[in-house]
Amino acid sequence: MGAQKKSKKSNESINSRLALVMKSGKYVLGYKQTLKTLRNGKSKLVIIASNTPPLRKSEIEYYAMLAKTGVHHYVGDNNELGTACGKYYRVCTLSITDPGDSDIIRTMPGAQAGDA
Repeated sequence: MGAQKKSKKSNESINSRLALVMKSGKYVLGYKQTLKTLRNGKSKLVIIASNTPPLRKSEIEYYAMLAKTGVHHYVGDNNELGTACGKYYRVCTLSITDPGDSDIIRTMPGAQAGDA
């Protein structure tokens, strides 16, 4: 029971930080645009939904590794990630290029160690 509560709490904090990025930062939604930002080296953090196809997930992770960018695996599926972004559609991947007022880059477990 305790583990479930902790993941719920951390998920809420991720959602609130994500909402702050949506308000004050710069981001791109979607697979193609995420790959584009990774290739250009603009991405600071990539968030992947839990039900992203494995091939797509591994490709994004590979690009992120080459770009030295942090990857966070979102606990919920793409419907929940879309809702957390404040959108009414599904979001499989999103790339944060500028976190704005949010401290999401420093606090994510999958984020870069160099920024912390």
